[in-house]
Amino acid sequence: MARLIFLGPPGAGKGTQAQRLAHLSNLPHISTGDILRSAVAQKTDLGLKARSYMEQGELVPDQLILDLVRQRLSQFDTQVGWILDGFPRNVDQAAFLDEIDQSCDHVVNLEVPDEVLIDRLLKRKRPDDTEEVIRRRLEVYREETAPLIDLYRDRQQLVSINGNQPVESVTTDLQKLVHS
Repeated sequence: MARLIFLGPPGAGKGTQAQRLAHLSNLPHISTGDILRSAVAQKTDLGLKARSYMEQGELVPDQLILDLVRQRLSQFDTQVGWILDGFPRNVDQAAFLDEIDQSCDHVVNLEVPDEVLIDRLLKRKRPDDTEEVIRRRLEVYREETAPLIDLYRDRQQLVSINGNQPVESVTTDLQKLVHS
């Protein structure tokens, strides 16, 4: 059984690598964005609550996200392990995982230099991906995530992976981690 958390700034390749590793290792890839979209599409009670926030352009409250994550991690397929992508985002959310007895084995921190991240994100050609906005998102990410990285480093669960190499090489490094 493997329980992995993927951390990394926007553009580091978390989603891509989480999907690849999940497929290769037969582990569920759990993304908070996917959980939200699925709950809304299935019109679950939590999904209907989330939809009302999303339709108004507001952030879905933390407690609702926690409830959705709790519900998803209680499903049968997660008994073999899981890969969390985009959660936890802060120390309180990490504490929540401990409270529901879903602590992880490793926290993967994909490291990529800022200039490479900016270049990757600008190539996506999204309207909100200007260099100024990207730099601000990287700043916010670091402010929010630094305490989380410290927490998992102190617990000796943090594993840094060089995300600035070919996709296949990153996947190979991740596979070694899962099978170690």
